[in-house]
Amino acid sequence: MLGKLFRYVEKYKKYMILAIFCIVTETIFELIIPLIMADIIDVGVANADRIYILQKGILMVICALISLVLGTGSAKFSAICGQGMGAELRKAEYRKLQSFSFGNIDHFSTPSLVTRLTNDVTMVQNSISTGLRPACRAPIMMCTSLVVSFVMNAKLAIVFFIAVPILGFLLFQIISHVRPMYVKMQGAIDLVNRIIQENLTAIRVVKSYVRGDYEVEKFKEVNDNLCTISERAFCIAVLNMPAMQFVMYVTIICILWLGGKLIFVGNMEVGKLIGFLSYVLQVLNSLMMISNVFMMLTRALTSGKRIMEVLEEEIEITEEKAKDISVKRGDISFEHVYFKYKKEAKEYVLSDISFEIKGGQTIGIIGETGAAKSTLIQLIPRLYEATKGEIRIDGRPVCEYPLDHLRDGIAVVLQKNTLFSGTVMENLRWGKEDASIEEIEEACKIACVDEFIDRLEKGYDTELGQGGVNVSGGQKQRLCIARAILKKPKVLILDDSTSAVDMDTEAKIRERLENSLPDMTKIIIAQRISSVCHADQIIILEDGKINAIGNHEMLLKENKIYQEIYSSQQEGVGL
Repeated sequence: MLGKLFRYVEKYKKYMILAIFCIVTETIFELIIPLIMADIIDVGVANADRIYILQKGILMVICALISLVLGTGSAKFSAICGQGMGAELRKAEYRKLQSFSFGNIDHFSTPSLVTRLTNDVTMVQNSISTGLRPACRAPIMMCTSLVVSFVMNAKLAIVFFIAVPILGFLLFQIISHVRPMYVKMQGAIDLVNRIIQENLTAIRVVKSYVRGDYEVEKFKEVNDNLCTISERAFCIAVLNMPAMQFVMYVTIICILWLGGKLIFVGNMEVGKLIGFLSYVLQVLNSLMMISNVFMMLTRALTSGKRIMEVLEEEIEITEEKAKDISVKRGDISFEHVYFKYKKEAKEYVLSDISFEIKGGQTIGIIGETGAAKSTLIQLIPRLYEATKGEIRIDGRPVCEYPLDHLRDGIAVVLQKNTLFSGTVMENLRWGKEDASIEEIEEACKIACVDEFIDRLEKGYDTELGQGGVNVSGGQKQRLCIARAILKKPKVLILDDSTSAVDMDTEAKIRERLENSLPDMTKIIIAQRISSVCHADQIIILEDGKINAIGNHEMLLKENKIYQEIYSSQQEGVGL
């Protein structure tokens, strides 16, 4: 796990090396200070040699100043390395998300992906920024202090052989209990993010149904759950400090007791005992730092595992068979296509789908809610991959098209219309970045955007709120259609994307599409028969299977499902 994560430090390796160099050198200078202090007491004070004391004192100050400068350098380089690694991880995760198919995205919840991109990355980068110093410093200081301690007095140093195993056992117990709690804590953060996201997305629904109190209570439940899990985790984690202090104080008492006896019998000098205690404190402080590093590393590894799950997610849709080709005419054929969202699912969502569409034709798809109409059209641009069978465009399997070329040639206006923060013009240019104002106006005319654009405060320069909150549902749909038309695709798919506009406006859009873009293949998914009755062919889906294919007159004459839909909608119009 650590090896995989550290691949993202490569760009900042020099800063890590500089940080480690500063830490090691700083530690060496700090370790010299107790030796100088011992000499001041045993030589300078014992002989009342003021010059010696002054010289050694100046040397101690120099060592301390050098340590200060090196400590500042190590902090700076560690921060650059840690924050840089965090930035690289976020970029890698976000890049990976862009390559996900809809199937890959279905493996993770949106709030969980947000947590993995933010909170989890922060945990990992902080482990470098704040953990590199103790991780490098503590082993050097501990080993050096142990060696010097044994050189100064091997009998007293034996105390470490008792203290270290006790501390190691206590640390192991704490980490083994706290690690599962960290996993639960990150999951609880996902839940909190989910509730917040749902509430903010559906805030209008919440207010219109006066469900604010219910949402507050729902948030309180997940927030209390996160609080409870966090309290349990940190209550166990903070035991690290008392355990360290217990071992530290017991060790110091034992050394003072044994050292006092040695001084009493003349086997040790007071200066040596004071110097020895300084090294003892450094050893114990090193052990405390190491235990803190382990605690930090435990949480960072939990977050790192969640990050790597995203980065190592196997991409379902690849370009292994891709050739340098693009969509030219817009012919589409389905040949015995089957599809299910999960391989282990027992039933297919789509079963034995076969039909042909000629370039320039207009095709309507109709059926009851849940008939898998949207799923069907999402297979064409490979937003999902067909489980069995083959889909061809211009006579070639869709897998032979590079994804960029395939999706450039197909424009999909999905059921859920999405506009981004920015101006109307910026949103339209998602279809074509370098589109001229004439091209934009032409696309807007076809999509009937020209009927309301002048009523917006600043026309094309009007700022749209997040998700296009300051335009109506019908206006949002027309902007999305104009954006798709601006791509000048060979295939245009409208997935119930005129449901929020009135029938007159829908008829205008349909007429302008036919007149202005006669060579474009158009696939229209709709609930209203009036939206598809003009189509060259109408496909009726029932429970993921094709019930019938034909034109309006033929289906109205021969197909029972079509007759029932038509009759119910005619009655609705009559009412």
